[in-house]
Amino acid sequence: MSLVLEKQSGVAVVTLNRPPVNALTLELYEQIADLFENLGTNLDVHCAVFTAEGSRAFCAGLDLNEFLSAKPEDDPARAATVRRTFSAVYRCPIPVIAAINGPALGAGSVLATVCDIRIASSTARFGMPEINIGRCGGAAHHGRLIPQGALRRMYFTGEPINAQEALRLGLIDEIVEPDRLMPTAMKLAQTIAAKSPLGLRYAKRALNDIESMSLEAAYEHEQSYSTRLMYTEDAREATRASVEKRAPIFKGR
Repeated sequence: MSLVLEKQSGVAVVTLNRPPVNALTLELYEQIADLFENLGTNLDVHCAVFTAEGSRAFCAGLDLNEFLSAKPEDDPARAATVRRTFSAVYRCPIPVIAAINGPALGAGSVLATVCDIRIASSTARFGMPEINIGRCGGAAHHGRLIPQGALRRMYFTGEPINAQEALRLGLIDEIVEPDRLMPTAMKLAQTIAAKSPLGLRYAKRALNDIESMSLEAAYEHEQSYSTRLMYTEDAREATRASVEKRAPIFKGR
């Protein structure tokens, strides 16, 4: 199975499992899209960790053997599938933490960027090598996170950067040793999953919505979500629990 889903204590763990380097076929793109479009629509999980099996790579990008047989006239349909996949992760109703266990290249690096939070192993590398195979891709997603100069250097050279440089640029949020990657990601996921289920979903939508808005419009839009939350039982419970200095008991309504 190329994609594995496990659920535990309100956290979904999604694992790429396509040895040796978790390269993406069109079928795997579709599997990822299907999974993330449905993940979090029910109240059984409230945060997700997206990681990969093995130590050779988080994801080496597009499966080049499959790509060699692709026809130019089929590329728009393939591109639409790829866009759907990245959008599904980005717009997943719950927060998604990328636990990046090795090189994330091309589409693999984009998969990391569309997650909400990125924790990387010290062995991770990030790159956009599309220029090396006569392609373009990934700049729009990486450009949300890193400066233009660094973006264009990566884009034009195809050369990867290491985890330390990715941290410096803001592409990732934390670096840990390989054996601490999943424990660190799971601890953060459990902290997030303990929050109000509806609050998390409204917050995720608000953050996605306001990303391209002006400051004033974005804040007004964010406030509208706060107003909607005031009508929920969970929001009242969160305030009450804070005043009473106890853990809240959320019901998802």
